[in-house]
Amino acid sequence: MASGIFAILDDIASLMDDVAATSKMATSKTAGILGDDLAVNAEKATGFVSSRELPVLWAITKGSLLNKVIIIPIILALNVFFPIAIKIVLIIGGFYLAYEGVEKVVEYFFHHGDAHADDAADQNQDDAAAEKSKVKSAITTDFILSLEIVIIALSTVLDKPLGIQILTVCITALIATIGVYGIVALIVRMDDAGFSLIRHSHNKGFLTALGNLLVKALPWVIKALGVIGTLALLLVSGGIFVHNIDQLHHFLESWPSIIKEFTMGIVGGIIALIIITVGKKVVSLVKG
Repeated sequence: MASGIFAILDDIASLMDDVAATSKMATSKTAGILGDDLAVNAEKATGFVSSRELPVLWAITKGSLLNKVIIIPIILALNVFFPIAIKIVLIIGGFYLAYEGVEKVVEYFFHHGDAHADDAADQNQDDAAAEKSKVKSAITTDFILSLEIVIIALSTVLDKPLGIQILTVCITALIATIGVYGIVALIVRMDDAGFSLIRHSHNKGFLTALGNLLVKALPWVIKALGVIGTLALLLVSGGIFVHNIDQLHHFLESWPSIIKEFTMGIVGGIIALIIITVGKKVVSLVKG
């Protein structure tokens, strides 16, 4: 009896060792997309009243966890029964990310003068509704990024038993969520940390200087994240197109991969923007 228990414990320990090794490999392979995920979500989780930043971030984090709860079993099932569907879903998601990226670029260059008017209008909107809308947008974007993270993690353990596949993908997804949104939480609270340092150092010395630096740096960090987040959307979407559409994979092979993916992201975003804009106009005419 005792030997049987020890044998079970030994099997569990061996399984955990395998899962730890595969999870480490999967996490390292998703590092690039996690960096993009961080940039995109940090940009989306900012711009709220200070007292609402953490509640909003927690709402997005819960949405991200729910996304992964939905995605993981679906991807595992599709991988077994209908693997081609994974590629199709991923490409559709790529068009959504590319659309978001190009829309931001178009808005900046062609509707920049309307931004202040839009901001003023937003201030007059119901804050709860505006907040809910931004959270929904962030969770939708997270869904596409989570989809790619889960697929990349699964691709590292396709030769392993199903149990190891499930545990590896789940652990990688959990690490991704905690890591990304934990860092985002630190970023959005930079100014509060700075004010705290200034207060506890009685407005003198190194801690005060550090506190002032954190407070002054936050607006610049937020602006930088806006730019980096937009670039990340285009690079991630372009990477999806290049790696999942055979014709594009062998197109412009002499180009550096980052330039090629960025270009494909812009092209995909323009196509999606045109389709969505025309679709909206057609729906508007039909309703009219």
